[in-house]
Formats: sequence, structure tokens, C-alpha cells
Amino acid sequence: MGGHSHWAGIKHKKALVDAKKGKVFTKIIREITIAAKIGGADLTSNARLRKAVDDAKAANMPADNVKRAIMKGTGQLPGAIYEEITYEGYGPGSVAVIVECTTDNKNRTFAEIRKKFSDRGGSIGTSGCVSYMFAKKGIILVDKEAKSEEEMMDIALEAGAEDIKTQAEGYEIITAMEDLDKVKTALEAKGITPVSAELTMIPANEVEIKDQETAEKILNMVDSLDDHDDTKAVYSNYSIPEDILAKIENK
Repeated sequence: MGGHSHWAGIKHKKALVDAKKGKVFTKIIREITIAAKIGGADLTSNARLRKAVDDAKAANMPADNVKRAIMKGTGQLPGAIYEEITYEGYGPGSVAVIVECTTDNKNRTFAEIRKKFSDRGGSIGTSGCVSYMFAKKGIILVDKEAKSEEEMMDIALEAGAEDIKTQAEGYEIITAMEDLDKVKTALEAKGITPVSAELTMIPANEVEIKDQETAEKILNMVDSLDDHDDTKAVYSNYSIPEDILAKIENK
């Protein structure tokens, strides 16, 4: 999620996940299948699969579901053939939006994602129309109680992180895309358990949303896109001030 801090995005996403628990398993299973297909079934050498399996454990997914998804990915069991595809477009307030999907039917997914854009005041664009505004990075969130700011800075940078930001809730550690797993492992070796660790798209510049109505429209669009069964992740470059976000959440 774009805007404010990634901690605020995590809180908003958690509320959505709690409200639609049934869809979480479907998305995780698809990610496990894709990860196993691309990188094989060995968790030690397949960081993407390891992350997906960690997500499955966090969601209390039965081990048998995880095993079957891996076997479908490696071809040991029959199953749907999934492809990854990314859609780009614009939302209310002219914010840029990127939607990463995993699908077994690209034509169906495109039509449904395009409708979600148009129904909520946005428009889907061509490939590359907004992705140049973003950089793919790893982001690790760590609670404030884990270490002092100086200690966390030393540990993270020594592990290979690019940057670390201190927020009210905790630390945001930014890594190169390929270094996410390495930095996470280094933190864990120091006894630090991250709140989350994932790849994300970080915008070069953000669009500040100054009125509540537009902010609500943007969040409704992002939530609707994220709610689609084929959606893996949604990114945007909006920035909503904390006071406006609080009003929306307290409605």
C-alpha cells in the first residue's frame, strides 16, 4: 500500500485479511504453486517459496494444503497452470496504481480488473505507463522494542540494508530486492523477529491526498482490487495524512 508509513499499510491490510480469511488461503496456495514451479521444492534454496510457506504458517494453513500446492507447482500433482501478470493504471486523484496478479485465465482477469478500475473512478493503462515511477525493493518491519535505533541501524546496514527509517510504531528497513532474505536472516541471527518481510514497490514520489472524499475513493479502489481472487498485491503512490486516515477508519 502506498502513502503514510508501511506500518499504517500493514494495519489496514490486516483488517482486510481478518475480514476475508477465506480468500487468504487461495492467494497463498497460488503463490506457493508459482514459487515451487519457478524455483523448485527445496525451501533452503528457494527464498520465495520459503516466504510463501511462512505466510501459510502465519495464516494457520494445514500442512497438507502446503504440501499439495508445492507438488502441483513441481508437476507431481495435476492442477491449474498459473501465470503472473501485472496491470497498471490510474486511480482517483490521478494516483498511479499497480496490480500484480496470478491467474489461470488472463482474458478473464484483465476484464475483471479493468472493470474494478472503471467502476471506482480509475482507468487501466498500458504496460509501463506507471511502473517507471516505482522501484522494486524489500521492506522489513521491526518493532521498536527489538533494539535501540542506533543498534538497529548498525545491525541492518551491516547486514546489507540500503536504508532504515524510524516510525512511531517501529523500524522500516529497506533492502535491494535480491537482498531481502539475506537481511532478514541476519536480523533473525541477532535474535530479532521481524513483524513482516516482503517485496514491495516503492514510489519515487508520492501524491498527497488532501481531502477525505478522494482518500476514501482511493482506499475503496485499492481494497476492491486487492479483494479480487487473482490479485497478489496492489501498490500505489498516494499519501494520505494521518488525520484523514483516522477519520476514515473511525467512520
